[in-house]
Amino acid sequence: MTTPKKKAQMSVYLEPDVMTALSAYAARREQPLSLTAEAAIASFLSPDADERREAAIAKRLDQIDRRIARLERDVGISVETIALFIRFWLTTTPPLPEPAAKAARAQAGARYDNFVAALGRRLSQGPKLRQEIPDDIQESKPMDG
Repeated sequence: MTTPKKKAQMSVYLEPDVMTALSAYAARREQPLSLTAEAAIASFLSPDADERREAAIAKRLDQIDRRIARLERDVGISVETIALFIRFWLTTTPPLPEPAAKAARAQAGARYDNFVAALGRRLSQGPKLRQEIPDDIQESKPMDG
């Protein structure tokens, strides 16, 4: 039978917020404060602590990279959608004679308000255009380049 090693006692002064966090962590784990502090110090001094931190940082960076890639995709979809609409509108809308143009300008505010309301409904209810487009879109030849 081996006799357990006697633990050395140490007095440490901690900032109040560090002590509060340590106490809360120990309470959540239902572990003694001294055991929690010992485990934290051992983890900090562990030779693989740097590797664990690096792995955690790499995981977070990968998540951020995926989010940025989705944002780039969504912005690309938005820009292409607007560009396609503008090209279509410019090529299919004939200029109006002046009396009709004045009437159209008079209705423009109401039509714009209706557009914004419809856009608001679409954004709040979905599905979003970006959700309707597959993630793995293959490059294809433009329809009317």
